[in-house]
Amino acid sequence: MRSIIVSAAVVEQDGAFLLTRRASDAHLGDRWEFPGGKLEPGETLEASLVREIHEELGCGLEVGPLLLTSRHAYPEVHVELHFFAATLIGAPVPQLGQAMRWVPRAELSSLPFPEADVELVRLLTQGR
Repeated sequence: MRSIIVSAAVVEQDGAFLLTRRASDAHLGDRWEFPGGKLEPGETLEASLVREIHEELGCGLEVGPLLLTSRHAYPEVHVELHFFAATLIGAPVPQLGQAMRWVPRAELSSLPFPEADVELVRLLTQGR
């Protein structure tokens, strides 16, 4: 089974989190996710995240602390996912035609997420 390493940005503004929706024809299509992407050879997790946010949302990113590392084995790929607290530099504008929205903390658990994101959603919504 192939393995990938992914970094994702957990951006919170005014009590809501920035989410993007995966393309319908992509692996785990139509599910909501924290924006980010795959680590390329020679990149750090943080550099990968800055690059991915620029490519996907056309803005800069200040990467903060690591919040959680999640691992999940899907039938076709094993994913190691690193979630970082982050702050946007500029306004995000989807560059790939993907849906984007700000979701209040209380609504996070009502959306379909990839299984690898479920632990983070639980962490963000516990006791809130």
